[in-house]
Amino acid sequence: MTREISMNPTVTDEGTPVSVKIRERLAASRKRYYANDNIAEFIEPGELEKLLDEVEEKMQGVLDSMVIDTEHDHNTGNTARRVAKMYLNEVFKGRYVQAPSITEFPNVGHLNELMIVGPITVRSACSHHFCPVMGQIWIGIMPNEHTNVIGLSKYARLAEWVMGRPQIQEEAVVQLADLIQEKTQPDGLAIVMEASHFCMSWRGVKDMDSKMINSVMRGVFLKDPNLRREFLSLIPKKS
Repeated sequence: MTREISMNPTVTDEGTPVSVKIRERLAASRKRYYANDNIAEFIEPGELEKLLDEVEEKMQGVLDSMVIDTEHDHNTGNTARRVAKMYLNEVFKGRYVQAPSITEFPNVGHLNELMIVGPITVRSACSHHFCPVMGQIWIGIMPNEHTNVIGLSKYARLAEWVMGRPQIQEEAVVQLADLIQEKTQPDGLAIVMEASHFCMSWRGVKDMDSKMINSVMRGVFLKDPNLRREFLSLIPKKS
């Protein structure tokens, strides 16, 4: 199998790699671009496709440096392209696309009782080793008459968007809490996440059973221990 190499797929018309162009815009706006940041507003139309070509080229270099004969090995002949598409269009998509559209409705019924959404299955990857992080999230909302109401599925879409980046679990839950707080403005917000980390089970100590559980409590969940206990007691027993 002969691997086809496109003619300068990773450079713009000016001869500059598209990743450099994006970084220049970020730097000019004094915006950070950590692994778990969203940079969609700095990517112009058509550039994501060029970025995919650039990542493919760099990934091919990684495979070459690992001494894998991708030109003759039928299993890895197109692996660089597949990996590039997986990173940009799937597992790390939350870095490169705008937040999902969320329709907000006024709380006309003046709902003021505890609501719990979950478990929401989430998939991410740790920013230390790019190993999978697989888990579940429970979200508790204590609305008030001014709270914006959003559809239940939208909580899952927001979680998917935040988790679709290289993350560490502690920061991911805070990011999700900030986003939901901004969208809904409740009296209280609680999030619990339980996840398995492949960087601990697949490598390192290779402990297959360990999981991490962490939580964020905001507003009345932080101030009222009885409400916090009610929320935690209503979450199904975690495995």
